[in-house]
Amino acid sequence: MVVYEERNAWAGLIVSVIVIPAYVVLVLQQAASRPIESVDWFPLMLWSIGLGIVATIILSILWGLIAHRRDPENTGRSDIRDRDISRMGSRVQQAFVVIAGLGVIVLCALGADVFWIANTMFAGFAVSAVVGGVARVIAYRRGLV
Repeated sequence: MVVYEERNAWAGLIVSVIVIPAYVVLVLQQAASRPIESVDWFPLMLWSIGLGIVATIILSILWGLIAHRRDPENTGRSDIRDRDISRMGSRVQQAFVVIAGLGVIVLCALGADVFWIANTMFAGFAVSAVVGGVARVIAYRRGLV
């Protein structure tokens, strides 16, 4: 049985591994005909982030409804283990956001184009979401040590 928090971790992970490559493909398609710094990345990034959030919420809700039909008593329950796994996943995610933030500071200091600065931060968020989701799923499957 997949508990509420684990379903949310899986939903975020599933959506992330779809949305992130889709964004990269769309940017690279535009870059095929012009310099990458001139790609209109901002709307693509906003749509990717927004659709990723909405898709994760919808997937979590649908999965929760299916789980509720199977086990109405335990659908939304969380316990101390869920809280501990969530904290651990957040710490893992935070580390990658900090690394991306440091990369952004370096790029700013070097006078890099806004494209590279924004996409470095986006990549940091993306990597943190995937790695944090993987860490949570592994913790649910193998336990915290």
